[in-house]
Amino acid sequence: MCGVCGEVTFDGSPADVQAVERMSKVLAPRGPDGAGAWADGRVAFGHRRLAIVDLSDAGAQPMVDDELGLALVLNGMVYNYRDLREELRGHGYRFTSTSDTEVVLKAYHRWGTGFVDHLVGMFAVVLVELGSGRVVLARDRLGIKPLYLSRRPGRLRFASSLPALLEAGDVDTTLDPVGLHHYLSFRAVGPAPRTLVRGAEKLPPATVRVVEPDGTQRDHRYWAPPHERRPEHAGWSEQDWADAVQDALATAVRRRTVADVPVGVLLSGGLDSSLVVALLAEAGQTGLSSFSIGFDAPGREGDEFRWSDDVARHVGTEHHRVVASVDDVVAALPHTVAAMSEPMVSHDTVAFDLLSQEVARHVRVVQSGQGADEVFAGYHWHAPLLDVRREDLAEAYAARYLERGHADMARVLHPVWLLDEDPSRAVVAEHLARPGAATSLDAVLRLDTEVMLVDDPVMRLDSMAMASGLEARVPFLDQDLVELAAACPPELLAAQGGKGVLKTIARRVLPPHLVDRPKGYFPVPAVTHLEGPVVDLVRDVLTSRAARDRGLVRPEYVAPLLERPGEERGPTGVDRLWPLAVLEMWLQTHGVR
Repeated sequence: MCGVCGEVTFDGSPADVQAVERMSKVLAPRGPDGAGAWADGRVAFGHRRLAIVDLSDAGAQPMVDDELGLALVLNGMVYNYRDLREELRGHGYRFTSTSDTEVVLKAYHRWGTGFVDHLVGMFAVVLVELGSGRVVLARDRLGIKPLYLSRRPGRLRFASSLPALLEAGDVDTTLDPVGLHHYLSFRAVGPAPRTLVRGAEKLPPATVRVVEPDGTQRDHRYWAPPHERRPEHAGWSEQDWADAVQDALATAVRRRTVADVPVGVLLSGGLDSSLVVALLAEAGQTGLSSFSIGFDAPGREGDEFRWSDDVARHVGTEHHRVVASVDDVVAALPHTVAAMSEPMVSHDTVAFDLLSQEVARHVRVVQSGQGADEVFAGYHWHAPLLDVRREDLAEAYAARYLERGHADMARVLHPVWLLDEDPSRAVVAEHLARPGAATSLDAVLRLDTEVMLVDDPVMRLDSMAMASGLEARVPFLDQDLVELAAACPPELLAAQGGKGVLKTIARRVLPPHLVDRPKGYFPVPAVTHLEGPVVDLVRDVLTSRAARDRGLVRPEYVAPLLERPGEERGPTGVDRLWPLAVLEMWLQTHGVR
């Protein structure tokens, strides 16, 4: 619901307020309803507000409580803040607002770093103890809300986006060869804490970091649900699992209606968003606004309106269609790239950007179906990995998901960027070998949920929605629902071609023809197939003087691809040219040299 930034020093010097102001300006689209700043010696906080709960000035940030000796900035939404407020009142705390921010501040005072265990929601929070000088940073369990960091001797800065952090200055923007390898092979995913540049990192999900006044720090991972069967579920039937998941998903959807403004829904017409809409209706939500996007694409399928229209009619939403042309896509791309916290290759990123711009004209909050595929085994590589032996699992996963093998990097990159070892494959192998996953598919779903989900679908949704001052909520990433799915037998998750449990639930609340159909997506033909003016844009950026001077990609690799755009793709269907073009556009847009 906001953008946060700040600086803390450890060498006795005052915080650089102007650097914080520069970061705050970049974050302005995330919070169009107000700007706040606070500084006290070695600490300075900045905040951009998107007012969702307690629309009065009492909910403004940075929030300082002199009586408790705490100052805080929060990005996100704590859905159980009303219950927590009543619990804290029972412990003697007094409140001057009805905001979730004040609840988080007092929860820290009550429970210390264990406050995160009490929060249900999505959040990135930074607070300082005014007396001790200790700084605490925390990120939600699934990494829905971002938090980027840069450290120099004597100083720590933080921001809600990497471009904002770069704008503060004094960041080593040398490309990180490991981050680059991840980007090109791991489908634009850069597992925390790494980013593409050496001078910036991101706080991992489900992590509390405590930074002492002398700069020493310690991390605590506070949530890691086991992907194993539990004794209390022994003897559960498929029906029992469907009942339990339906109840948990209905609770997740209800939780995400908490707001002092209307809440809409992004409706692609696919299984996941359709389930969210149907369960909102079952919860008694009336006057619900839903939104879909499609593209004019002569000779190609450019929308799924027939499905989203059917869902909207069935449930009775006030449905809005957004139609975009190829020219709209090309015109939007500079804004889309500028809004990316990190380069993103998924073709539907521009679709989310265009859709968010329109949705923000109607509502400030939407629910979305993101996350269902990772949590409930919906991708094409999940079912085939169900019975793969554990010793063969890393190889099988890499073949289905990693866009490039390590050897292929030598064809693509100039020698200076090549690595002796394959760090992306190492991430996969390390995650899959960790204890706490009972079967091969359990290990894969844990990897996809903890790594791929965070830095691809979730980052994409947050970056594009917040660039238009729109808060996107993701019920499939409710912590209780994710814990339940992690305990579910993987053969039930992978049944019926994937997401078997969700399909069973969907048949209870949706017409069968909306459930038993091929998996859908936001089709963006001009990007998916690299056609028309999009090809011209890709050619221009990859052959530009800036790209040549950067010396990142071998021209002899790019030239043949430009002669036959759209013909060579990776295992997940991404055109080989597109990640290279997005990377170069992002680097140029944000002045990374």
